[in-house]
Amino acid sequence: MATIPKAAEVEKLRVNEKKWSKVLMDAGWNAIPSIIIEKQEALGLDAIDMNIIVHLSNYWWRPDNLPHPSVKTIAKAIRVQPRTVQKRVKALQDIGLIKREERRYTKSGSTTNIYSFEGLIEAARPFAEEKIAEIASATAAKKKRLERKRPKIVVNNDP
Repeated sequence: MATIPKAAEVEKLRVNEKKWSKVLMDAGWNAIPSIIIEKQEALGLDAIDMNIIVHLSNYWWRPDNLPHPSVKTIAKAIRVQPRTVQKRVKALQDIGLIKREERRYTKSGSTTNIYSFEGLIEAARPFAEEKIAEIASATAAKKKRLERKRPKIVVNNDP
């Protein structure tokens, strides 16, 4: 059953269409939390790692259907050798940011791996919580500042 988009979601899409153009948005789009982009260095991610994550996330449309593009597909998209993708995915797996599940059917046959971002999500969570706290603090400070600037007008309407 199709769900009807909420007005805020529709407006947000329109804003993105204004930024990127309707034709680009109609061709498809991807969502990556800003904190992962902002804190990529702190997370230990280099440019190739980020490209791999962006590409993998582009295949992750629903929470229950993890991405599973081939190494060759990723390598071609980011213009590196398949072996480079294998090495970087293994390194990301070794530090716990990506979980890779091989899907072997026989000793010599397999299909594409399944990738999970659970480790990356957990590693980015403290940065996100810190940023949320900073935003809340800045919002509260702004509210206090604005309250100080508002003149308090007292009108006595008694006859």
